[in-house]
Amino acid sequence: MSSEIFDRVAIIGLGLIGSSIGHAIKRAGLAHHIAGYARTEKTRKKALEIGFVDTVYETAAQAAEGADLILVCVPVGACGSVSREIAGSLKPGAILTDVGSAKEAVIRAMRPHVPEGVHFIPGHPIAGTENSGPESGFATLFDGRWCILTPVAGTNPEALQRLTNFWESCGSMVDQMSADHHDQVLAITSHLPHLIAYNIVGTVADLEEDSKSEVAKFSAGGFRDFTRLAASDPIMWRDVCIANREALLEMLGRFTEDLSALQRYIRRGDAEKLQALFTRTRDMRRKIVEAGQETPEVDFGRHAADDLGGPE
Repeated sequence: MSSEIFDRVAIIGLGLIGSSIGHAIKRAGLAHHIAGYARTEKTRKKALEIGFVDTVYETAAQAAEGADLILVCVPVGACGSVSREIAGSLKPGAILTDVGSAKEAVIRAMRPHVPEGVHFIPGHPIAGTENSGPESGFATLFDGRWCILTPVAGTNPEALQRLTNFWESCGSMVDQMSADHHDQVLAITSHLPHLIAYNIVGTVADLEEDSKSEVAKFSAGGFRDFTRLAASDPIMWRDVCIANREALLEMLGRFTEDLSALQRYIRRGDAEKLQALFTRTRDMRRKIVEAGQETPEVDFGRHAADDLGGPE
């Protein structure tokens, strides 16, 4: 892997992912200049104060002007409007990518606005925490995490390799797949678990006040981790659910069928079926640990500064 140094990188959106990209670029020395854009003056000021960008701008078009690499780090529902805004600022030969969790929707929204000669390569770093905002980012967020690239037809191989090298230099492992396959995989590995977490925590929120206080007081690891997922950015997850609705509805249907079967096992007191299910799911946990995507330590091996979960 060769670490190419970009002359100018633009980060559009300075929340958790955008700020972490800025920190990772600084750590690896991947750019001579990092330009940033955020919607609010407060976020722009905080980003400059922290120092993961060199300059900030009041419009996305200004930040993208003359950049060699442009990373769109906004909720998937905003990708289309952002790409339309920055289209006139993109120079020939630039690489335009994103970090969205639903690739087919992002491609439909962004591709029509990409000028001739600009290399549009959709991407998705599978990393995050439940926190948001420019102060939530850190350089090691992508270390050992996968970044999936979903190149569109006619993608320039050299540009694809440059973007692959970039993400590897940020600490990621990089893989490629089609956009529709990505959306199916992420529907079950990320989107559905978040929906389940939101639903379970929402159920608790509707309990009587005295019950809610006891749940908070006596929360075991299981419910505690659900609350971590359910604390993720509501706007981002609203957009993900809408953007990946077809794949998500399919997985929700499968989950509902399996949940109905589990309900039958419990009602019938079918110990054999319950044990078989729990044994099979325990094996899946082992496979995830063996794949290096988790550690077996107590409390999932996590610390406040390097949480592996959250808004993926």
